[in-house]
Amino acid sequence: MSAATAAVATAADWPEVVELRTRVFVEEQGVPPEVEQDAADATAVHVLSRALDGDLAGRVVATGRLLERGGRAVVGRMAVDAAVRGRGHGAAVLDELHRQALARGLAEVELHAQVTARGFYERAGYTAVGGEYEEAGIVHVTMRRALRT
Repeated sequence: MSAATAAVATAADWPEVVELRTRVFVEEQGVPPEVEQDAADATAVHVLSRALDGDLAGRVVATGRLLERGGRAVVGRMAVDAAVRGRGHGAAVLDELHRQALARGLAEVELHAQVTARGFYERAGYTAVGGEYEEAGIVHVTMRRALRT
């Protein structure tokens, strides 16, 4: 199997990004559709990873977005197709989001991790700050990490 890679999404990629996020967040996790997409999507940097082989070859299988709030990078809407979880697509998207944050002069990144994904983010260098809380009916924890320049 080929190594997963990620790239900044273009406007042409948006329908596939929306389809993946809807499948993961709304259909699989029960997030209300009216909160899954928001106004921040219009200004965010969206990153995606496409499957390179198999039945999903060429399709968007992972995505995430980057916002800037108060001088800090904020990663969100990380979604990976269930069929490819654990194959590096999420890590590739996260790495590219970090590169995009550094390119914008941001030195720290924050995200609201679903507690089921906490280990994934810890392996990527994140540390939990504060306790657990509920967002969109799912338990989350705020996590942060410094970015190396």
